[in-house]
Amino acid sequence: MGLVVDTSVLYASLDTGDRDHERCVALLDDLSEPPVIPSPVLVELDQLLARRNAQNAWFRFCDAVARGAYALFDATPPLVARASEIQRRYSDMPIGYVDAFVFVTCEALGEMTVATLDHRHFSVLRTKRRKALTIVPD
Repeated sequence: MGLVVDTSVLYASLDTGDRDHERCVALLDDLSEPPVIPSPVLVELDQLLARRNAQNAWFRFCDAVARGAYALFDATPPLVARASEIQRRYSDMPIGYVDAFVFVTCEALGEMTVATLDHRHFSVLRTKRRKALTIVPD
């Protein structure tokens, strides 16, 4: 599977007015295989776009998902439990469920790079082997 993508990168790639739009579009366009979207990211992305009255961007994104431009990664009970474990471990941050699940998706796929603009949270998270993820775009 491909690069795991957080909500922030997807949102910036869809919002032409976002300051990170160009670099997020470039990141996604340069991938050789479809990026992986953890299923909870879909809900968060829909909510962000709806708040900004950008339903058309949501519809275009869903069309791209349907065409296979993105791979979806579903939650399972063990992964939900692992995400909750991450939230507990980093409760002083706090880490939200979506970020925790994005991180757990990386662990489950053995992917050591995550596409996110959220350096605050993702820069401190560590795998079970105490490894940090590489964050892109830089």
